Amino acid sequence: MDSEANYVATTVLDTYNSLPAKYKPVKATDDFFQWVPLSGIVAIKKNDQKPKCLSLGTGMKCLPINQVAETNGSILHDWHAEIVAIRAFNHFLLHECLELATSPTTISPIIRRREVHELSEAEGLQPFSIHDDIQLHMYSSEAPCGDASMELLMEAQVDATPWPIDQLHPATKKLLGLLRGRESFAELGIVRRKPARADSPQTLSKSCSDKLALKQCTSLLSSCTSLLVNPANAYLETLILPRSQCVEHACERCFGPRGRMKPVANHQWYGGYAFRPFKVRATDHEFAFSRRSKPASSKELRTSNIAAVYNPRVQETLILGRLQGRQKFDPKGASAICSKRMWKMTLQVLATLGTPRLLQSISESSHVQEWKKSALFADRHRVKADVTAEALSGWIRNDGDDFEVEPG
Repeated sequence: MDSEANYVATTVLDTYNSLPAKYKPVKATDDFFQWVPLSGIVAIKKNDQKPKCLSLGTGMKCLPINQVAETNGSILHDWHAEIVAIRAFNHFLLHECLELATSPTTISPIIRRREVHELSEAEGLQPFSIHDDIQLHMYSSEAPCGDASMELLMEAQVDATPWPIDQLHPATKKLLGLLRGRESFAELGIVRRKPARADSPQTLSKSCSDKLALKQCTSLLSSCTSLLVNPANAYLETLILPRSQCVEHACERCFGPRGRMKPVANHQWYGGYAFRPFKVRATDHEFAFSRRSKPASSKELRTSNIAAVYNPRVQETLILGRLQGRQKFDPKGASAICSKRMWKMTLQVLATLGTPRLLQSISESSHVQEWKKSALFADRHRVKADVTAEALSGWIRNDGDDFEVEPG
């Protein structure tokens, strides 16, 4: 029995169980049982037996490619559980940064101000760091979609014949390039896109397996958070999966230094980036709303359309990437973890800090895509370029959602 893996899983499950009913699928009936994936990020301080759930998310949908340009940064492109948990984690870090920037005497249990000598070569970039004695762990109630779950997917099919590649117009196929999650089972160790179902609208969102594999190099930090927090301590130590979802050779192939990530296994980059593979470990605990928890009395297994967002600062329920109950383009429907609101919080931290180089670079444009092209992200761009060229080949950017963010 892996006591630490069970400990991490229990922390996430207990946090989720403490949430009100509106964050959860409806209760099982004789007619149906709703299921949804759950992921959460837990911080454990070395030599301390008090784990803290910093974020969690549920969900299993993503935005079709033909709607990306309409979102204006206010609708999530991808609300699979793992991605929601990572976005909620970044939102929590931004709040901690804002508190430290606002009050120099504030002490955070998770992040700290970096010392002057640590900033000397960075010219004011990344003024914060996660504490050196903090380890980050992720629990997921399902194997990540994509390469890490291919064997499970094949095993679950009544007919294990691989699906043929979509019969698309050649121009569309050239644009999409990537296989869907259930196409060509024989192709292992490759980048795949969401969603897996053949009858779902086309997307360019990469699978959670691929995104987590990349996070082993870029860290858990999003673009905006990487302006403020050094990535060196922002890598996952472990990914915890239920024993039924943990196929060891599939996880090694997907994430490990001897699998598809081998070309970058010894890489280190400028800016605190490196290949930091997490360990995949099994837990004996199951999530009450996993598909395996369906009671025998329920006739049908259904997916839940609710995505729950949690960190110690915010709790939300989302439908189709926006706040539940809000219309598609209602500005009040923007989640706290959407790109637009996260970037706005980043600007607030920068304005409070008064960091000259960062403020000058960002003041030249109010468009986020222009900021991302700037030298501020050169180190991060180099990591992504190397990894997608050498290990995760075929990665196609999900561009098209350019939007403006004004301070205040």
